Amino acid sequence: MSEVVDILLSAAFWAATLRIATPLILGTLGELICERAGVLNLGIEGIMTAGAMSGWLFVHLGAPLWAGVLLAALVGAAFGLLHGFFTVPLGLSQHVTGIGITLLATSLAYFTYRVLLPQATSPPRIEPFQPLGLTWLGPALAPQTALTWLALLLVPVVAWALYRTPLGLAVRTCGENPAAAEAQGIDVYAVRIGAVMVGSALMAVGGAFLTLSAFNAFFFEMVNGRGWICVALVVFASWRPGKALLGALLFGAFDAFQVRLQQLSGGVLPYQIFLMLPFLLSIMALIVMSRRAAYPQALMRPYVKGQR
Repeated sequence: MSEVVDILLSAAFWAATLRIATPLILGTLGELICERAGVLNLGIEGIMTAGAMSGWLFVHLGAPLWAGVLLAALVGAAFGLLHGFFTVPLGLSQHVTGIGITLLATSLAYFTYRVLLPQATSPPRIEPFQPLGLTWLGPALAPQTALTWLALLLVPVVAWALYRTPLGLAVRTCGENPAAAEAQGIDVYAVRIGAVMVGSALMAVGGAFLTLSAFNAFFFEMVNGRGWICVALVVFASWRPGKALLGALLFGAFDAFQVRLQQLSGGVLPYQIFLMLPFLLSIMALIVMSRRAAYPQALMRPYVKGQR
């Protein structure tokens, strides 16, 4: 028991929690923006993979790190435009289209890697973002990189944009009552597609964090289900940015804790049990929170202009 307490009180544990939570924060914020506008984006897993690969590849070819982040965001926005085109004006199934985007984006990322680096037996390394070294903030925050701080900063920015600006009101209205939005002169199609593009850009930046900050190379399957966790965290957060941050940190803490539990167990239990724990605990938390979740009323409902 004392070892568990020592883990929870250690700065290294909380530093790892923030690092693990960073791509989840970005991905959850992106999915939240999409769903607030009324569009479910199940392409998140593939978009994060494409963002991870494109950002890393651009830096590997000689671009600065921030240029890699920007390219990842543009790639994500492009996939968001594709998803928005199929689901908003054409009204196709958001579930099927999202799965298709995931398969397309993942396959393109792997194909591009194989075509451009056919002789690579191991992924080439890059020089990733370095910790900012803000020691005066404490040992848990000092090891964090600029992308983690960007993710934390975006939480209040997204909350302010959604709840304190006319554009945020338009996004939420399109997700709640698109007919009322159109009656106020709002172009529902433009708002929804724009929200999906912005949200997808954030998802891709979350993927780029893995290759440009957490690691220094691109590996197949490195996203490893984080996109699906982000979809669940949006429900956990009741579509609110502040709660989304809390949910991402909670999952990050579970994940960081299971790694340390594996070391404490000394191999007595199969490691798969520990890998399962963060997902199991997240499902339990999701069940508790989703009972009171108030989802956008027009979520996943196609809208036809002029329809009443």
